[in-house]
Amino acid sequence: MSILNDILTFNESFVREKRYEPYITSKYPDKHFVILTCMDTRLVELLPKAMNLRNGDVKMVKSAGAILNHPFGGIMRSLLVAIYELQADEVFVVGHYDCGMSAVDPEKMLQKMVDRGIKQETLEVLSYSGVDLNQWLHGFDNVQANVRNSVEMIKNHPLVLDSIPVHGLVIDPKTGHLDVVVDGSK
Repeated sequence: MSILNDILTFNESFVREKRYEPYITSKYPDKHFVILTCMDTRLVELLPKAMNLRNGDVKMVKSAGAILNHPFGGIMRSLLVAIYELQADEVFVVGHYDCGMSAVDPEKMLQKMVDRGIKQETLEVLSYSGVDLNQWLHGFDNVQANVRNSVEMIKNHPLVLDSIPVHGLVIDPKTGHLDVVVDGSK
């Protein structure tokens, strides 16, 4: 049985038995904030528990490394939608220790792409078109500096009001302990 079939079989009983009912909430975050965090599997349940969050409390946006690459990319658009359409009044950027993005080697990742079937010609076309794949795939060397960078990009965005606090935190993926990198209230 495929992963998709497993999911659909489970989902059928989930809906039939109305196990969704405890999760019913509105699209507006009860605690009026949005979190940009990493897609790391260790944070799926740990981060909300460590921040005393339940379903419906916040909007959660995830990217590899909680990295905000571009001020007009999809991640920033999601944050702006949370602020202007979904009543988020504060932004939290939450990175984590032992993040895989701090160890990404772009050259090795590109080789894995080729090994799995991406043609070398495709990489060359992207390079000739001005795409610096090494820079684009590079993660970061310091999680605190990465969080600070994402916070600054959000705070200095021309479509984010100065009245919106933007906080930066780093979570320990083993214990859930939060370290403050930037207190956006100050």
